[in-house]
Amino acid sequence: MAIEPVHYPSMVTKLRDSFDRGLTRPLGWRRAQLGAMSRMLRENEKSIAQALAKDLAKPGQEVYLGELSLLFSEIRHARRQLRRWARPRRVHTPLVGQPARSWVQPEPLGVVLIMGAWNYPVQLVLSPLIPALAAGNCAVVKPSEIAAATSALMAELIPRYLDSNAVQVVEGAVEETTELLKQRFDHILYTGGAHVGRIVMRAAAEHLTPVTLELGGKSPCVIDEGADLASAARRLIWGKCLNAGQTCIAPDYVLVTRARRDELIAAIGNELDAMYGQDRLKSDDYAKIINRRHFDRLVGYLDDGDVAIGGRFDEENCRIEPTVLTGVDADSKIMREEIFGPLLPVIEVDSLEQAIAFVRQREKPLAAYLFTRSRVSERQFVESISTGSLCINDVLMFMSVPELPFGGVGMSGMGQYHGKAGFDRFSHLKAVMKRSRFPEIPIRFPPYTDFKLRLLKRLG
Repeated sequence: MAIEPVHYPSMVTKLRDSFDRGLTRPLGWRRAQLGAMSRMLRENEKSIAQALAKDLAKPGQEVYLGELSLLFSEIRHARRQLRRWARPRRVHTPLVGQPARSWVQPEPLGVVLIMGAWNYPVQLVLSPLIPALAAGNCAVVKPSEIAAATSALMAELIPRYLDSNAVQVVEGAVEETTELLKQRFDHILYTGGAHVGRIVMRAAAEHLTPVTLELGGKSPCVIDEGADLASAARRLIWGKCLNAGQTCIAPDYVLVTRARRDELIAAIGNELDAMYGQDRLKSDDYAKIINRRHFDRLVGYLDDGDVAIGGRFDEENCRIEPTVLTGVDADSKIMREEIFGPLLPVIEVDSLEQAIAFVRQREKPLAAYLFTRSRVSERQFVESISTGSLCINDVLMFMSVPELPFGGVGMSGMGQYHGKAGFDRFSHLKAVMKRSRFPEIPIRFPPYTDFKLRLLKRLG
């Protein structure tokens, strides 16, 4: 049976009518939608795992850890905090404005567009939808067509659980995305690469629509002199191999002193043996590369350095084993582009200061990591590195804290969401002042006098 094409202007108009009628305003409605999303995930956990296995060969534990548990945590946090986030926020009124009360009133933006990514195709669609609904918006959700099985499942499940008068799902590729971006939205959140991010910004500019862009980048990991190498290797390589390295905040490269390089590589090899065994390409605990195009791109990087660990790949099944590269030139292709795969260049430096300088000479990353035992090094790194998120002595785990905002800076993105930051991102924080009619203080009205001016200066 042929599927009728979507008429995008009518779809957006329907959502805007729902918003204008006040459908999404009541906090009870918002809380109910979040509860329905949680129920959708719980009742369909097996189907979700099957779709992710088909698209990315994700192990069941990675499905829960990298997709579902984060969503459950964010939904629970949003439902608990919703009333506090949505209430008026009292601010001080200066003497010159008295007698009066002033406050900030959060209000929903309207109809928003959420464009997800293929690497975490459930989490990166629903995670922004949580604050969008909590803030009282209608939404159009566009899953990534690259993760086709998961996209189809989201298109099936969302209308069954969420209010279709407020949430619509659009599947498709470039043609559908182009048509969507021609519509007027009140906010657009896009997760993906910088190339498409620029296209989204250009389209949004036609309607002066604000955007949130989550774009990734080359997230550095610095191993400080004196760091616990066993712990660093275990946590670092887990973060690199999660989803076969197809994670926007995965450690992209490592900076370590020459004296500790070989020891770190040996520790990484030991941890890989413990996690995935000797034949890592056949491990059930290790995902595959999403498609042949990305597989070929990653294989092409193998010539940019000397293989210290790994280097084997399975062309038929789009698998590349975890690979550590040394002797990598700082200007090579693998060091200019986001890797987004299980390849880990190890770069030698002389000191923490040189490592910091190396990072600062490049575009600002989405995440940065430091393994250290030194409070001095920790403070120096935090104060010196501009990044979206930063983690000391671990990787990725800041994502487990729903109150921490998530977003990039510079080329790694703009705008933040998660928790209250997400609620505020999908809200207009309206400034409100209410003044008393009495007493009337005439000093601001003509006729102006020197006395009034002196009094105004004193009050100001």
